[in-house]
Parts: sequence; structure tokens; C-alpha cells
Amino acid sequence: MAITTHLQEVLAEIPQGVKLVAVSKFHPNEAIEEAYRAGQRIFGESRAQELKAKYETLPKDIEWHFIGTLQTNKIKYIIPYVALIHGIDSFHLLSEVNKQAAKVNRKVKCLLQLHIAQEETKFGFTFDECREMLNNGEWKTLNNIELCGMMGMASYTENEEQIELEFCSLSNFFHEIKNLHFTDQDAFCELSMGMSHDYRLAIAAGSTLIRVGSKIFGERD
Repeated sequence: MAITTHLQEVLAEIPQGVKLVAVSKFHPNEAIEEAYRAGQRIFGESRAQELKAKYETLPKDIEWHFIGTLQTNKIKYIIPYVALIHGIDSFHLLSEVNKQAAKVNRKVKCLLQLHIAQEETKFGFTFDECREMLNNGEWKTLNNIELCGMMGMASYTENEEQIELEFCSLSNFFHEIKNLHFTDQDAFCELSMGMSHDYRLAIAAGSTLIRVGSKIFGERD
């Protein structure tokens, strides 16, 4: 019951309009089933084969989000099952998602990943790269994807002021791009920021999706 308790504690802190992605990657079905029984329906995975296996063995009303670094050759494995891809960090990747989604006659929702952290290990567009891609306009020809917003990960640091600045920079950029390219598209509304250690700061900066794993499921063995 520990998972249920931890899940309820996180949900109690989330204001209306913010959704919780329970990061279930590397955790067994039993853990997901406990969270599911407690009412959680959105789960995040980061490996294509693991997502496929869990989709096939767990309730079909679960909404699966892909939150990891997505390799081009693995896209085809998740396209039939995924509800939202959080980590699109290049036009090439977006094109490949579109190509594989067309093969199964789906329109797949995607978030653009921006690099906001002071860490080289994290991925994503720079703000200028993202502006350039969107200004180019070629993405508008991709009929089997739907851009629904942005995702970013702050630096892993104890410095809350730095984290706040990084989240606020992404929030400001999101609104800039929304006003330039998506003013008439209600679907472009998601800002995926915040994990177990910093989701409160992310919510304060305007996050609509938080990705929480260890705080719910505990640390992986």
C-alpha cells in the first residue's frame, strides 16, 4: 500500500489543470497495478520494448507516455501504443515519428524537448534551434503528428533559484512559440516540467505535466 499512499500525497499537492505522469519505467507490473487501483491512469516509460510488453499485459485504458531518449530505430515499436511522446529533440526524429504513425494510420501527439539545464548529459533543442525549425515550416507537412507543447528538464542541483530560472525560461519560451505559431491550436497547451525532486517549482512556473517516479514507486533496486 506504500505506492498508494505516496501517490495520494503527490496528487494532493497538484492543482487543477496539472496532470501527473507516474514514471513506471523499470518497475514491475505489480507496482503499476497498485497505482492503477488507486486511480492513476497516465504512466511514463523510457524503453520501447518495456512499453510494448506492459501495454500488452496491463489494462487498456492506461495512457502511456514515452519519456526517454527515443532512438529512431525503436519508434515503430511504440507508435501503436503511445499517447504522447515527450522527447522530440530534432526535426529528423519528428519526421520519423510521422512516417511510422502514417503506416498504422495514427496521429501521434508529441512534445518538443528543449535543453534548459546546465548539464551536457541532457538533450533537446536550444531555443534558437527550435525557433529555426518552426520558422522553416516544414513540420506543417507532417500530417500524422500533432505538436502539443514542450518538455524540459532542469539541472539536478540543490540551487532552487537556478531551477526556477530554468523552468521560467522554458515557460516564457513556450508562450512565445504559442503566440507565434499555435495561437489557433488549442492542442498546443502542454508544458512538461518537473520530476520527483523539483515538481513543486515546476508547477509554480507553469507546468501542466509533471513526471514523478521515485517519490511514488520508491528508488529502483
